[in-house]
Amino acid sequence: MEQKHEYALVFRNHRHGYEVQATAKLFIPHVRFLLCENGEIPEDVPNYILTSCEYTETAVKCEVDIRLGTSSCKRSLAMLNPCQPHTAPDVKSSEVEYALCRLLYETLQDMTGYTPPWGLLTGIRPVRRVIQLLDSGMTPEQASRHLQERFLISDEKMQLAMDTALIQQPILPHSAKEIGLYISIPFCPTRCSYCSFVSHSMDSAMQLIPDYITYLCKEIGILGEIIRKYGLHVQSVYIGGGTPTSISAEQLRQVMGAIRTHIDIAGAREYTVEAGRADTITEDKLRVIKEMGATRISVNPQTLQDSVLEAIGRRHTAQQAIDAFLLARKLGFDDINMDLIAGLPTDTFEGFADTLERVMALDPDSITVHTLTLKRAADLYSGSGEHHIAAVERMAELSAKALPENGYRPYYMYRQKNTVGNLENVGYAKEGKENLYNILIMDETQTILGAGCAASTKLVEPNGKITRVHNYKFPYEYISRFEKLMGKKDEIEEILERMQNGTGGAADAAKE
Repeated sequence: MEQKHEYALVFRNHRHGYEVQATAKLFIPHVRFLLCENGEIPEDVPNYILTSCEYTETAVKCEVDIRLGTSSCKRSLAMLNPCQPHTAPDVKSSEVEYALCRLLYETLQDMTGYTPPWGLLTGIRPVRRVIQLLDSGMTPEQASRHLQERFLISDEKMQLAMDTALIQQPILPHSAKEIGLYISIPFCPTRCSYCSFVSHSMDSAMQLIPDYITYLCKEIGILGEIIRKYGLHVQSVYIGGGTPTSISAEQLRQVMGAIRTHIDIAGAREYTVEAGRADTITEDKLRVIKEMGATRISVNPQTLQDSVLEAIGRRHTAQQAIDAFLLARKLGFDDINMDLIAGLPTDTFEGFADTLERVMALDPDSITVHTLTLKRAADLYSGSGEHHIAAVERMAELSAKALPENGYRPYYMYRQKNTVGNLENVGYAKEGKENLYNILIMDETQTILGAGCAASTKLVEPNGKITRVHNYKFPYEYISRFEKLMGKKDEIEEILERMQNGTGGAADAAKE
């Protein structure tokens, strides 16, 4: 049965549909728009946003025509044509795109009465924009003023981005030979209702785990050969998932032993294992993790409200999460992160505030505050409209105030599509406990080699060009097509060869 749409996005005479849709979603989130690239308004869709461009030899006229319920509005903006006569109309199209999106933004802002805290900025890496301006010679004040004037960012969000950038800036520089290493263990005891990662519950995947571990160790060995061949130096190791501690202590030893055997990590600055969920953390597993060289772990309660844990499908209590943290401290882990999520189903501002206070009382070395992101793959997607944006905004504001007051500084940040309130995910850490892998994966200036299903290798060339080589998403596919998958390593080596020979372009560090 064909789905009936309530909203249409109509694009007329322009190719900026992606950014137009991102701008519209700032005000009308969690709906599936009917996209009409033919420029015609569909008769059977009650709400529509029409965006159009009209080019002449001297000007570009951007227009929006909007009908939302009983409200309607039509506005236009004329700007000098950036095109020269007889050239394609998309020359310097970035400025046309910006003008079109800003016109749409300001119109929807007036129609809805809502002002997004990040303004017109829709990218996932706001801190990177700040660092680019600082690296160009701007002062923090000049960079802030430029970004706020162009993107209409609130004072609070601009300050958060600037604080994060100033912490990252001295940490970011690295040699082109320094890389990150990511190892994927994509299994979880159960699937949380908000999750859209490619992870697999133990009930359905148990029989695949032994073979998966065997092939993962083979891939680690292959990456080790590549690392040696091209003289690369592993700066950070990150074992994530899923929940890596879903597998047994001996299977963890097998994976971490393969890393130790095949890859020189003696010079690595950090080695993280996401211990994750309390119902998977045992003393035996923590001892293996420490014995095999990990320096940092995550114990991720997401919330310390038992009713919320039950609502999201977690099979552990808040006290079990606290006990797992205390056990890790007892065993000598001195760099522990704890993840929280603002906006979980059934949670309230008061519940989140209580969780934050109790987590800070445990005194972890870093605390990462995510805002609930609703993906199509998550079970919660259909109910997303019920979440109270104002309460989630208060949760984020509380974190941004309380954590720095208690010695935690924002050190990395990213944003995702379909995030409640168009908010952000922020890692806060005590001084000296910032996670380099998190910073560099967001900055996208370092090569990261990935092993395991759903992992990707990201190759960053001197000219800033990024090539991603993806592994298969599912364990059965990873196992059954392993030899074909390993053929992709030829592509990785071709790029590394080019980089080694200096034929990857000028070192202009091109960025977003």
